[in-house]
Amino acid sequence: MVLALDTCLDACSLAVLDGGAVRAQASHPMGRGHQEAIAPLAQTVMAQAGLAFSELERIGVTIGPGSFTGLRVGLAFAKGLGAALSIPVVGIGTLAALAEPLGEELTFAAIDARRGQIYLQAFAAGRALMAPDALDLATAAARVAELSGGRQAVLVGSGAPLLADLMPGARQIDVPACDPAAVARLAAAQINPPSPRPLYLRAPDARLPGGAPGPYMA
Repeated sequence: MVLALDTCLDACSLAVLDGGAVRAQASHPMGRGHQEAIAPLAQTVMAQAGLAFSELERIGVTIGPGSFTGLRVGLAFAKGLGAALSIPVVGIGTLAALAEPLGEELTFAAIDARRGQIYLQAFAAGRALMAPDALDLATAAARVAELSGGRQAVLVGSGAPLLADLMPGARQIDVPACDPAAVARLAAAQINPPSPRPLYLRAPDARLPGGAPGPYMA
């Protein structure tokens, strides 16, 4: 029994997975406000699933890349709940979660990282073909062309439209956030998962006095 949540992108999303079946799920689009939304939405989803929190066996949470603030909100909530219930918490990359519903297809998960960059990772048959990376648009397009090897590329995520302009032959799936059911399936499949850690691919935009980069960790 897995509760999965994603607050890294432009939604607050949760799902409850019972074996291979989704018992309940909800996704509220939002760019900010994840901290206020996550606990009430978790209660709602668990009630819709007809379950008590004590019946959960595992929690899945996205660890980035994505919003620095949203990422920390999700991780803090998942770790706190996991500690209270004494159950494992599994970290899932947002790019892997975006690609998971595409199954066997050659898929390039892409998130608009702003400032002319894209967070990119390639997958085929559920296997990562590259590590997640922050790339400028031209480099990302070249990476997609190299790894696709002439095959039709599937681009998924908020960065898909940016790459599609440079790759007119690619199939585009523009989604603003992860499917929480995909996060749950990936979390359920993990064996002896390590403690989740945030995945940062570049320094935060926030600055300390004097111009030094802000801290990665909350």
